[in-house]
Amino acid sequence: MQHPPIVVHQLSPSGGRRVTVRGRILGLAYSDDELLVFLEGAGLQDPDLVLDDPAWVEWRGGRAHEWAPPGSPA
Repeated sequence: MQHPPIVVHQLSPSGGRRVTVRGRILGLAYSDDELLVFLEGAGLQDPDLVLDDPAWVEWRGGRAHEWAPPGSPA
């Protein structure tokens, strides 16, 4: 089985999630909007169309689209 090319890693203790594409770190995103900017910068056309597609994006260590650390106000 092939792994998705985009990985949104677990929440950091201070918030935000590391984003990698094919193992290359793009940065730390704090929202879907920031994630989309990273993916557009990596050359992905219409990245908003793939965020919920498990063939494209693997959300690790938390629910998809969750950006605040546990116990913090949303």
